[in-house]
Amino acid sequence: MYAMTAAHKTLPLGTYVRVKNLQNNREIDVRINDRGPFVRGRIIDLSYTGAKKLGIVGPGTAPVKITALGTPVQSKTKKGSIRSYVPLDYYKGNFTVQIGAFSDRNNAERLKQKLDLTYKNAHITIYNNGDETFYRVRVGRCSTLEKAIEYENKLIESGFEGAFAIAE
Repeated sequence: MYAMTAAHKTLPLGTYVRVKNLQNNREIDVRINDRGPFVRGRIIDLSYTGAKKLGIVGPGTAPVKITALGTPVQSKTKKGSIRSYVPLDYYKGNFTVQIGAFSDRNNAERLKQKLDLTYKNAHITIYNNGDETFYRVRVGRCSTLEKAIEYENKLIESGFEGAFAIAE
């Protein structure tokens, strides 16, 4: 909550991003350490500290520009150390589509069993945020973000309105 971190659905965990508030032009660099946001139309969830530095705490949301910087590399110089970033290919990797998230494992298991009848690679991932545990139900296995988004759209058309592509 008080670290300079954020949640993003598809960028690899550990990736640093630059976030610019388009309303006041403030910028911060944060590390992706979680998955989310789980609200359609939102692209990033900032920690309290990040949101405060960008001036978003009061309104709760703002239009932002996000630039993926990469994974950090520390270089030592005579004057100290300098952080630079190694960019990655953010469009290739392991992607699935999340259908739902439950605090009750039995509900997640029931949905997984239902999805097993029609979709490949139905599975549950477990996430604990420190206060509670969530059982996230996902389907599919795609090697590109483009294919995962196509799969997401098919699932939405099939009645799973809350489906969204996510990096595993």
